[in-house]
Amino acid sequence: MDAPHSAVLPDGWTRPRGYANGVVARGRQVHVAGMIGWDAQERFHSDDFGAQARQALANVVAVLQAAGATPQHIVRMTWYVVDRAEYKAALPTVGAAFRELIGHYDIAMTAVQVVALIEERARVEIEVTAVIPD
Repeated sequence: MDAPHSAVLPDGWTRPRGYANGVVARGRQVHVAGMIGWDAQERFHSDDFGAQARQALANVVAVLQAAGATPQHIVRMTWYVVDRAEYKAALPTVGAAFRELIGHYDIAMTAVQVVALIEERARVEIEVTAVIPD
């Protein structure tokens, strides 16, 4: 079976580590709203960035599954973080959670530091677009 999408890398560019510069896909789109690090009942179990990132990724996977998609269908992901240093310090934990729950890096990704998120305890918010192939 063909991959659900393919990464775009312009000629002569160095392959980025941990994401794709662009992605080409065709099919039914699934747009996942920003997921934060609380559970299905909107309760936080930790204020730790790594733990919240893991929960946010698990929430993304749950929404994808409800739409009939899997993490392999993700083509775009945006991370909103309230503290860049906190994000960087948690990268080993975040990377492990990402590999376990998402499993691939052929995703056009962006990470942005923001002043705050709407939920005061939230440390990270992750927004996703997935494409289920035709």
